[in-house]
Amino acid sequence: MREPRTVSRDIFGALVPYGTPHELKAGETVYLTQSLGGSHTCVTEMGYMVRIDGRDADAIGEQVDAAPTEAEIGQTPLEQVVWDRLKTCYDPEIPVNIVDLGLVYSVNVTEIGALNGDLPGRKVSVRFALTAPGCGMGDVLKQDIIRKVSELPHVVEADVDVTFDPPWTQDLMSDAARLQLGLM
Repeated sequence: MREPRTVSRDIFGALVPYGTPHELKAGETVYLTQSLGGSHTCVTEMGYMVRIDGRDADAIGEQVDAAPTEAEIGQTPLEQVVWDRLKTCYDPEIPVNIVDLGLVYSVNVTEIGALNGDLPGRKVSVRFALTAPGCGMGDVLKQDIIRKVSELPHVVEADVDVTFDPPWTQDLMSDAARLQLGLM
């Protein structure tokens, strides 16, 4: 996939693999190379790879990622909903979600009080790793996790910790991820 797109408004993306902000100007041409989980990876005419967050997808002609509604979630336990939502987070260079990559070590949901006096609010804590300690996309992935978890109904706080203990290894990947990456 390498589809040319014209940026319709000024936006900021994250340079891959460094994670530093990069401004894309209205009228600039980018080439869409990956669209997964609501985020999009593009290459600029200067050869820079830029990850565009789902909230800015409309600027390149894509649909803005929407969080599931309370009706869509139904009776599914929030912890399972969080795990499912984390499966929509992708490294911009790897076409496998962070759960199947084995980067998410834990998800904990706790009640922290009442919303509007009747429904308990929830705090979601996520502990995840990076494929390498020097990965510049760590903050970008962390912000993606925070946004996607915070958008869920009844979540009033999202706490995300990046850890390197234990260090991530390919042994943590699911069989589906290994197969998709040609490691099986």
